[in-house]
Amino acid sequence: MMRKLPQFALITAGLLLAVLLIGPFLVPIPPLEHALPPEELADPDSRFTGVGGLQVHYKATGEGRPAFILLHGFGASVFSWREVIDPLGAMGTVVAFDRPAFGLTERPLTWEEGSNPYAPQAQVALVVGLMDTLGIQEAVLVGNSAGGTVAVQTALAYPERVRALVLVDAAIYEGGGAPSWIRPLLNTPQMDRLGPLLARQISRQGDAFLESAWHDPSKITPQIREGYRQPLRAQHWDRALWELTKASRRRDLADQIGDLAVPSLVISGDDDRIVPVESSIRLAEQLPNAELVIIPSCGHLPQEECPQPFLEAVTRFVEDLPR
Repeated sequence: MMRKLPQFALITAGLLLAVLLIGPFLVPIPPLEHALPPEELADPDSRFTGVGGLQVHYKATGEGRPAFILLHGFGASVFSWREVIDPLGAMGTVVAFDRPAFGLTERPLTWEEGSNPYAPQAQVALVVGLMDTLGIQEAVLVGNSAGGTVAVQTALAYPERVRALVLVDAAIYEGGGAPSWIRPLLNTPQMDRLGPLLARQISRQGDAFLESAWHDPSKITPQIREGYRQPLRAQHWDRALWELTKASRRRDLADQIGDLAVPSLVISGDDDRIVPVESSIRLAEQLPNAELVIIPSCGHLPQEECPQPFLEAVTRFVEDLPR
């Protein structure tokens, strides 16, 4: 009997290994229902332009200087700026665009080695590339949540292109992707097979995530919920979200914040349950040239939930910028 135990253990281990290696390929992946090309989901004021081989969806208003580039957060799109884009346009040129994997920007599934459009460095290059395409030499970068991360990374890489930063509940110290030890697993064929299913599961939590981002979820109208759901009708959104997950990296921005000399405005809702207000306070303290505005009775999305105090803070900040 004792001799049979090691043999039984080897057989069991072999069966488990086979399940792990082969099982994911046996899981059915139903096609996305009613998926449409991004252009068919566009609004009347939507615009598309090619940047580095990528069709980027954006909206623009206003003219002249200063120029503003609006960078949305995870799971959002240009829709996130609907309450403030036109008022900001009274001050200058305003451009809001969908970052790769979100909104109606193209979601490529293949690319040449070293040019992954979902990688952090590609997101920074896209900001500057879009500015070049639209003839914008210098801009105020306004970034919410993960968009704040992209804004900071862009300012570090291209300080001569950034007039100022407006960091709205910016995810500087939080998030940043899976730890390095799990990355080899994410890049296996088995996980590539299951990844879109995991992305679809994340999307099912969209309403709960949106509600957690508001101080008062009762203000979230059916129209707002639909605005967030619309990009989930675009082709390949699930695969693109998985590619973004694989490409994400933990960031070490805390040690670089002190290198940012550009004027910065840090805005936070006092009831942010996603990026705690303490993180924004820390950010304002570490930035060499920053001021802090905390909006009362407001959550993670001040530009949506509390647009008036948000606009007042940004207007005052921009008017005080050195000429």
